[in-house]
Amino acid sequence: MQNKFPIDSMPPLVREFAQYKLTIQSCSSKTVDEYLSDLRLFFKYIYAKRNSIALFSEFFEKLDISRLDTEFICSVSTEEIYDFFFYVSNERRNGTCARSRKLSAIKSFYKYICQKKRILDKNPAIDVEGPKKKQTLPKHLSLNESIALLEAIENDTESKFKERDYAIVTLFLNCGMRLSELCGISLSDLDRDLRSLRVIGKGNKERIVYLNDACRDALNKYLPIRRDEKYKKINTNALFISKQYNRISNKTVQWLVYKYLSLAGLDYKHYSTHKLRHTAATLMYQTGNVDVRVLKEILGHEQLNTTQIYTHVSNKGMQDAINNNPLANIKSKKTEE
Repeated sequence: MQNKFPIDSMPPLVREFAQYKLTIQSCSSKTVDEYLSDLRLFFKYIYAKRNSIALFSEFFEKLDISRLDTEFICSVSTEEIYDFFFYVSNERRNGTCARSRKLSAIKSFYKYICQKKRILDKNPAIDVEGPKKKQTLPKHLSLNESIALLEAIENDTESKFKERDYAIVTLFLNCGMRLSELCGISLSDLDRDLRSLRVIGKGNKERIVYLNDACRDALNKYLPIRRDEKYKKINTNALFISKQYNRISNKTVQWLVYKYLSLAGLDYKHYSTHKLRHTAATLMYQTGNVDVRVLKEILGHEQLNTTQIYTHVSNKGMQDAINNNPLANIKSKKTEE
C-alpha cells in the first residue's frame, strides 16, 4: 500500500485499522489512503486543541501523532468531533463531499475500535450527522456529442494509437466502466468470442461486463495491433498498453480523453472519464428502456439509490407521462368571443 505519508507516522490503532480495511474488508489502497489522510488531520487537530497549538502554524503541520496511545484515542468526545467539522468547514473551507468523506473515515474507525477491538464501550461518532449533500444531476454527453467524440478519434491522422484510443472510449461510452476498471483489464479477462469481459470494481469485487457490436468491432480492430510481435517481449498481460510498453495508466487515459474532447470541441464543458461513465448510464436508461436494477448491476453499484440518480436526469419520461394522460386531448368546447 502506497500512502502519501509513511504508515509509521500513524498511531498504532490507526495502523491496525488500515490493515483491517485493506485485508479483511478488501478496500482499495486508494480508499485506505484517503481514510488515513483524514484521520491524520483529525487526530492532529484534537492534539493541537488540547495543547493550545496554533492550527495554522508550521508546528501544527509537522505534528507527530505516531505516539498517540489508546487512552488518547478513546478519550475523544462527540463535542470534539463537532468542533473538528466546524474547523474544516470554516477554516479549511472543506465542501460537503470533503466533510462527508472525513466523517465516513472517523465513523468507520470508531466503529472498528468499538465493535471489532472492543476497547471502547460508547462510540463518540455514532450520532454525529453528516452534512446534507446537494443533489446534483450527473453531467453527460448527448448522443450527438458522443458520436462527435468517436469521430474525433477516427479523424485524428497524427495519432499512432488511434485503434487503442477508439476502443478505450467505445468501452467507456457503451459499458459505463470506471477509469480504474478499464485500465485494469487484461487480455485474459476477455471472452474468446468477445461477448464479455471481466473487470475488478470497487472493493476488489469482480463482475462480468457484456459487450455489444460496437465494442466487439473496436476490439477486433485493436487486438491485432496489441498482439503484434513488438508487444510479445513485454512482461504484462494488460489489454491497453502505453507507448512505454507498460499497462496504460489512469493519467494517460485521462489525458487522451481530454485530448479528443478538445478535438471534438467539447472541452469547454469540462467533461472527464467519469462523465463518459455517466453518459453510458444515461443513454442506456433514456433510450434503451433499461430497468434501473439491471443498470445497477451493469455499473457495479453497491446500492440501488446510487443508480437511481439516472432516473432523474431527463424530464422526457415525465413529459411523456403527462402527454399520455387520457385527459390530455380534452379541451373546452367554449369558444372565445
